[in-house]
Amino acid sequence: MNLIENLKWRYATKAYSNIKVTEEKVDQILEAINLSASSCGLQAYRVFVVSNPEIQKKLGADSYNGQISSCSHLLVFAAFSDMTTTYIDDYMTMTEKQRGLDAGALSGFRNGLHSYFSAINAEQKAFWAAKQAYIALGTALIAAAELKVDATPIEGFNAATIDAVLGLKEKGLHSTVILALGYRDSEKDYMAATKKVRLPIDEMITKVY
Repeated sequence: MNLIENLKWRYATKAYSNIKVTEEKVDQILEAINLSASSCGLQAYRVFVVSNPEIQKKLGADSYNGQISSCSHLLVFAAFSDMTTTYIDDYMTMTEKQRGLDAGALSGFRNGLHSYFSAINAEQKAFWAAKQAYIALGTALIAAAELKVDATPIEGFNAATIDAVLGLKEKGLHSTVILALGYRDSEKDYMAATKKVRLPIDEMITKVY
């Protein structure tokens, strides 16, 4: 199974070469993200793709993770800070159109969403949205491995800096997690030739049949 072999190949790359990832491969990773699982199908996050050394330097100014500025492309997963009734209504309308349904066919589902989100506070909504972004991050990591593109998921960044540079607050978003993409510099990366360590599968997995 190629997927398993590719997952064995991948690791959190520490040092990147100056080789750029092609736009075709980046676009494939982005399409995989767009196809990722999402609670209620609402896709409560957006992805910003940065491939500009000057901007990357600004984004990584307060971080110890040099990959932010040295990678080929940086993906910033920005979660919704709120889930509005307008967004839900618009998303349901889009769903009805794409599925060839009559207008209002999903009114029961729509009303259920309104009820759920009106019962939780802003902090809970933002936390829920952030979890959706992490699901998409997992999809991106797998897609990158399939394309033999190196990747580093990063939480060690200054969210306030990234939010300010990308103007996320004004868009109703907040940076949640970021993903560096590129190609490993095997000579500079001390982890490149290191054996991947994982728990024995029977310790990690419990089958309950």
